[in-house]
Amino acid sequence: MNKSIIDRINKEAEYIIKTKSTIRETSKIFGVSKSTVHKDLQERLKEIDLYLHEKIQNIFNEHIQIRHIKGGESTKKRYLKLKEG
Repeated sequence: MNKSIIDRINKEAEYIIKTKSTIRETSKIFGVSKSTVHKDLQERLKEIDLYLHEKIQNIFNEHIQIRHIKGGESTKKRYLKLKEG
């Protein structure tokens, strides 16, 4: 694997661990697609650093557990905005 790809993967992983950000937020910060970040952190990171991969998986599992709450909040905000305007 190319060194620049390995560096990007490590930076993405460290960023997510530090900020608990989502794949979507991380892709915007690093200027790559969501698919690239997902592949980097789900497949490629496992080959590079298993410990980091496990930490990332724990964060993603937390995101999965709360996504229905965030989705409900977004829907509520959208309908309140429509009602006001």
